[in-house]
Amino acid sequence: MNSFERVMNRFEGKDVDKIPNLNIIMAFGAYHIGATYKEFVTDYRKLVEANIYCCEKFGIDAVSCISDPMREASGFGATLVLPEDDVPYCKEPYIKDYAQLKDLKSVDPFKSERMLDRIRAVELYKQKVNGKYPIIGWVEGVIAEATDLRDINEIMVDLLTEPEYVEEIFEIIYEQQYKFMEAQVKAGANIIGVGNAAASLIGPDLYKKYVFKYEKRIIDDIRRLGAKSKLHICGDISQLLDLIIEVNPDMVDIDWMVDFEVAVNKFRGTHICACGNLDPVKVFLQGNKELVTREVKNCIEIADAKTFIAGGCEIPKFTPIENMILMNDLLYKK
Repeated sequence: MNSFERVMNRFEGKDVDKIPNLNIIMAFGAYHIGATYKEFVTDYRKLVEANIYCCEKFGIDAVSCISDPMREASGFGATLVLPEDDVPYCKEPYIKDYAQLKDLKSVDPFKSERMLDRIRAVELYKQKVNGKYPIIGWVEGVIAEATDLRDINEIMVDLLTEPEYVEEIFEIIYEQQYKFMEAQVKAGANIIGVGNAAASLIGPDLYKKYVFKYEKRIIDDIRRLGAKSKLHICGDISQLLDLIIEVNPDMVDIDWMVDFEVAVNKFRGTHICACGNLDPVKVFLQGNKELVTREVKNCIEIADAKTFIAGGCEIPKFTPIENMILMNDLLYKK
């Protein structure tokens, strides 16, 4: 059974020889192929090389296009800082005043250098590993992208003081999100990750009122185009789990601070698979053999037939390779 078969079987609750390992690889992958992070986020060939290397070396069961949250922001026109070995960021907010919204338009992702780079990654994965590993494309969720364009503190205030403008920017972001997602699916992505980290900061009431409809819309769009969806909201989403069930993605990443057993039990009987939720720092980066073994076995005991195992978020750059190998070995069914 190869990784593609393993992951697709797991989505359906069918038999697998190993619980799929869906650790998120970014800085760790770049480091292990000797690339700077700037190279990883600007040259799709490096991103693809790093992912395939980590799949082959550490048993990860999918290749991914995740790298940084600034692909769409760049397409909108934001000026980015690209550190040599760190994550891209906006030096100052692109949307300083909502009067600028009249000029904010979604763009053709093929005409945006950074969005096109991700599409090229999907295409290269399809050439190299199609049918061997599932290919995960990636887009930013509406509130995550809004914080990239406007600043996270401003968006949090705006949700309370100027929500009509927040909804206007969400609509524009959704248009971009759809175009980018569609291009990746057509290029060969089997799964689309939707990264919406800021959603964990606003609580269920604001999520339901302002974010939910866009989350559900893009998840439904992904399914309609024939791909699987993976909702990734960093942080404590305990209070959002019931709403996420209504959003109905195929998979939800569960970060380490969420009670994994509660999440798995809530999703049981639904369409949704839980994925998680090992602490990337405490377990992977700092953990010894005993801690890694105990924590992985705990997740396995909680898992049902549709659960995936992974770190709750990105694997840290300097994680010992012994911990990565041990985690993967433990996932094989004895």
